Amino acid sequence: MKELIDNLLKLQALQFDKPAVEDVAAQIASLRAQIPAQVLGHYDRLAIRGKKGVAAVRNQVCTGCHMQVPLAVTITLMHGDDIRICDCCGRYLYLAAPVVETPKVVKRPRKPAAAKKPAPALLTT
Repeated sequence: MKELIDNLLKLQALQFDKPAVEDVAAQIASLRAQIPAQVLGHYDRLAIRGKKGVAAVRNQVCTGCHMQVPLAVTITLMHGDDIRICDCCGRYLYLAAPVVETPKVVKRPRKPAAAKKPAPALLTT
């Protein structure tokens, strides 16, 4: 299933982005030959409307329609056994690579040391 989604992503990139490759038509034809007809038909219906056919799932949210995806769909995508479609927008879903954020170390400026007051002199009588 991973290969199918990868092929759909490549096809989407060639169709919607402005590729610098001259032989785009041949690449599109070879990718379309590798995708099953039923999946390709659903993808084409979305493409005719000007919509992208594949969307990533980040934080359990479809990046195509910004609606929350059920946890069961996310788990199915994690297993990679089946391909899933968003219930709201109809796009094919795939899990985006997790973004790892490194914590930033914030250095606070040190306060200058306060000048010590001289100790009061003791009065002796």
